[in-house]
Amino acid sequence: MIVAATEPAPPAVSPGVGRRLMAMIYDGLLGLGLIMVFTLAVVLALGNEVAAGSLWFPASLLGVLLLLFGWSWTHGGQTLGMRAWRLRLERSDGTPLDWPAALKHYAASWLVLLPGLLGLWWAWIDRDKRTLQERIADTRTRLIPKG
Repeated sequence: MIVAATEPAPPAVSPGVGRRLMAMIYDGLLGLGLIMVFTLAVVLALGNEVAAGSLWFPASLLGVLLLLFGWSWTHGGQTLGMRAWRLRLERSDGTPLDWPAALKHYAASWLVLLPGLLGLWWAWIDRDKRTLQERIADTRTRLIPKG
């Protein structure tokens, strides 16, 4: 019986900041569209505008985005923007995210919105080229090879 030797998995390659930023722009546009559709549905359901100072509405917008990103990360590790730029989000050990890990990464991802996108630029100084939110959530984004 001949047993074929298995090749070791290629090492995970961390993508550059530019590629990450482009995926974020794609995903931001998708998220904005989803928020617009959700807002329209809420306004139509209420029959008027959302009352000023309502806490439930901004919280529900964050929830809508959590469902979008969390579902994407737990079902293949990729959002639409990440697919376009060949990126995959996974745990630091290379395993797929579950919902608790996705929630932790989502919460930490809001750090990217710090002044000047500090969480994203962190990848330039990090020894493993991970963003600040990846460090906090114990995740990593890897570049998927072509083909």
